[in-house]
Amino acid sequence: MTEVQGRTAFITGGAHGIGLGIARALAADGVKVALADLDANALSLCKAELASITEVETVRLDVRDRQGFVEAIDHVEESLGPVTLLINNAGVAGSGDIDDLDYALWEWNIGINLWGVINGIQSVLPRMRARGLGGHVINTASASGLVGGTATMAYCTAKAGVVGLSESLRTELKGSGIGVSVLCPGPVATSILTHSAENLASVSVSRPVPSAERRDAQMSNVLEKAIQPDEVGRRVLAAIRANQFYIHTDRVMLQALEDRHREIVDAMPDEEMSLFTAELSAAFSRRRAS
Repeated sequence: MTEVQGRTAFITGGAHGIGLGIARALAADGVKVALADLDANALSLCKAELASITEVETVRLDVRDRQGFVEAIDHVEESLGPVTLLINNAGVAGSGDIDDLDYALWEWNIGINLWGVINGIQSVLPRMRARGLGGHVINTASASGLVGGTATMAYCTAKAGVVGLSESLRTELKGSGIGVSVLCPGPVATSILTHSAENLASVSVSRPVPSAERRDAQMSNVLEKAIQPDEVGRRVLAAIRANQFYIHTDRVMLQALEDRHREIVDAMPDEEMSLFTAELSAAFSRRRAS
C-alpha cells in the first residue's frame, strides 16, 4: 500500500482526458501534481483549476523527447520535491489496417504510446529507487493491448508492449517499495480522437488513413456514452493504495480475453515435462513470487 498524501505525481498527457481525471483524484487526496502535455493552453486551464486545492506545476513536453523528459523532471522536482508517483499516461489513438500503415504511422504510434512510457521510466525510476522513498508507477496501456482489434495494428502493438513492460517491471521491483499498475481502459469519454488527429497532422503524418477514419467515426458515438475520466482517476487512486496491478474500466473485453487465454493454454504441448522444462518452470514461478 502506498500512502499518497504529500507525495509528488508526474502525469504525462495530464491536461486532458484520463490524465486530467487522475490529476483531479490525486489532487483531492493531497498529492502535489505536475502535469506534462503538449497543449499549453489546456495546461494553463488545468493549473488554474487545481491550484486551489494543491500545489501544481505544468510543463510542455513531447514524451518522445528524452532530454526534454529529463529537463521536465528536474524542473518539477526543484519546484514540488521528488517525484514518487509516476503516471505514464500520454497516448494517441488511430492506426489503420495493414493496407493503410506506413513507417511514419508506425513510428508515431510506437514513439508516443510505447517509447513515451519507456522514456518516463528511464527518466524517473532510477531516482525513485536511489531515494528509497517508495512510490508507484502507473502505465496506461489499453484493453486493446490485451486483445488485438481491427484497424488498430500499430496501436495494439504499442499497447501490448506497455502491458508486457509493466508485467516485467512489477517483477523487477518486488520488495523495493515501489508498486506498479497497468491501466487497460476500454472506451472512456474523452476527446482522444480529436487530439490524436491534431497531433498526427502536426508531425506531418497527415495523409488520409481510411480504415482508421472509419473506426474513429464509429468510436465517437461509443465514447460519448462511456465512463467518465474522473471515475477512471478514482479507480487509479484506489489501485495505488491497494497496490493493484491490472486496472480495468469495464468488462467489454471479458469474453475476448477468456477466449484468448483459452487458446493459449490449449496450444500447450500435451507431453509430460522434461526435467529441463520442469526446472525452468519452477525457476520462473519462484522469480514471479519473490
